Amino acid sequence: MSKEVLKVVNIEKYYGNKGNVTKAINNISFEVEEGEFVGVMGTSGSGKTTLLNCISTIDSVTSGHIFINDNDITELNSKKLAKFRREQLGFIFQDFNLLDTLTAYENIALALTICKVNHKEIDRRIRKIAEKLNINDVLEKYPYEMSGGQKQRIASARAIITNPSLILADEPTGALDSNSAKMLLESLNDLNKNLNATIMMVTHDAFTASYASKILFIKDGKIFNEIIRGNDSRKVFFDRIIEVVTLLGGDARDVF
Repeated sequence: MSKEVLKVVNIEKYYGNKGNVTKAINNISFEVEEGEFVGVMGTSGSGKTTLLNCISTIDSVTSGHIFINDNDITELNSKKLAKFRREQLGFIFQDFNLLDTLTAYENIALALTICKVNHKEIDRRIRKIAEKLNINDVLEKYPYEMSGGQKQRIASARAIITNPSLILADEPTGALDSNSAKMLLESLNDLNKNLNATIMMVTHDAFTASYASKILFIKDGKIFNEIIRGNDSRKVFFDRIIEVVTLLGGDARDVF
């Protein structure tokens, strides 16, 4: 029986004051099981990034509950939340967020060092993940010496190195050229298939979303639709995504 990693229950997020309230998230509920690769799509302002921010503990919900591995993160104090974030979540950012003064190896090692993992174990884990993501040749390089695709794969390695329960990616291909984007998506696919990583990725791009196994479509802060890839080829799934995006009222030019 598959394990539930993420459970979102009736969450709402309001911004503003009594006279002018914006409902960024309006009563959303869903679950993500271990090993799922979930895409979240929606037009600009739909609430998809707010949803990701609440799950990633960057933002807090106005009401409702978010459970990650049965831990209700909406009930944790700031100290416990920081520890939880460090140990249970992995992040992949659009602009990489690598530290310029550290080598690729040191950037990946940082999260483990903070968690007080010993040097031998850090080295073992980095060598293993570098092999999987084909980044052995850049481990001693600094970010300015790497291509965008290499930087993004280093960022992916850093996200997975702590064996997080959930990896969260916000528009991970947004700053990449098409070739680098494809390489990153293949890397995420490998993490998902080979390491059983559970991934939740926000994207406006249908090609990027077609790598996921399930897509949640958000409109006006609510779940508008959900589609599951099943045994579809990526091409067939891509076409199904485009159909829903058209129903969403998005401009087709926004999804390529």
